[in-house]
Amino acid sequence: MSALSNDSGLRIVALLCAAEVLGMTGFSTYPALLAQLREAWHMSGTEAGLIGGVFFAGYMAAVPVLSGLTDRVDARRIYAFSTLFAAGGTLGFGLLAQGVWSACAFQAIAGAGLAGTYMPGLKALTDRVDGPLQSRFVAFYTSSFGIGASLSLILGGELDPRLGWEWTFILCSAGPLLSGLLVLRALQPVAPHPLPHPPRALFDPRPVLAERATLGYVLGYAAHSWELFGLRAWMVAFLAFAYARSPGAGIPWEPATAAAAINLLGIPASILGNEIAGRVGRSRYVIVIMTASAALACLAGAAGPLAWWLALLLVSLHFIAVMADSAALTAGLVAATPPMKRGATLAVYSFFGFGGGFLGPLAFGMVFDLAGGDSALAWGLAFASLGVGCACAPLVLRRNRNNPPDGKDKP
Repeated sequence: MSALSNDSGLRIVALLCAAEVLGMTGFSTYPALLAQLREAWHMSGTEAGLIGGVFFAGYMAAVPVLSGLTDRVDARRIYAFSTLFAAGGTLGFGLLAQGVWSACAFQAIAGAGLAGTYMPGLKALTDRVDGPLQSRFVAFYTSSFGIGASLSLILGGELDPRLGWEWTFILCSAGPLLSGLLVLRALQPVAPHPLPHPPRALFDPRPVLAERATLGYVLGYAAHSWELFGLRAWMVAFLAFAYARSPGAGIPWEPATAAAAINLLGIPASILGNEIAGRVGRSRYVIVIMTASAALACLAGAAGPLAWWLALLLVSLHFIAVMADSAALTAGLVAATPPMKRGATLAVYSFFGFGGGFLGPLAFGMVFDLAGGDSALAWGLAFASLGVGCACAPLVLRRNRNNPPDGKDKP
């Protein structure tokens, strides 16, 4: 452990995990209400996917600066400042969004807020905790993303029928403000690690991409995010479609509630995946898991519409596979990067990763429209687009097997 002798590693990771969950109360509000808003605003699948994906375009625009600054400024300060964007984007959506373009603007602002909290929160953790448990703590932190996404889905699903979508967004904007206050009040300041050279530009991806030790993680994370955020953006709408094909079936869970529960399955999948990857080798593990995930994406889209219970089962299995490499990728990148370069490296990692997060939901919606929309065939082909994107990563990683990103690093 470093920097803060009066704080235990468990206390720090618990604090940052709690802040992460609070900061994400508006993260899944739009996916939870996608079906309702698509009908209310008469949106095509492409337009609906654009609103879901532009959140990550906002993330991409902001993360080079906000994450890159954490090599020079305490990440705690960047984090607290960025929660204002997350809150403002969610609040503005509830108050002012009236269609596709206004919704896109506020989604982009909210995405910029996440850019200043997610990876800067990880940097705040790794600046304060090191040693043999760091990999495990990184897995705890990244897995908490799923708790935040689930809480946001539950809030969206429960508040909308009672208060309407506008008030749902307004109330969900409070979480990021509480998150920022928690980090400012409870996390002690720490000075950044000294830079080994004069400061470079905040965002220069060339040194990161030139290192084979990090390139594999960057490409893997881009494919992972394509699939993960495409699935998260469209999961509730897909389950609603599957439910509608089984009228009178007495289904016990609303689509948003079921999606929230499925998101929680990703937490143990991510943590256990990191433990296994550290023992068998991350490159080998990621190749196997991503190949399985791509296959499950195609299977879920093709067979899910046949029965509501089959949709729940296959989407659950697909989501577990998607999340099984999440912490393994991020913990591997952190372990392969010197402390004084982590902010810049995480900026590049996030930029490419959430670039996949922007394109995944959009590509899903475009394929959905091209296939005719609102049919079993359209859903099947749209899910296949997620699998095809994910399958690209194992192909690249196999070519790099002679120089794998790492050995069998143990947490």
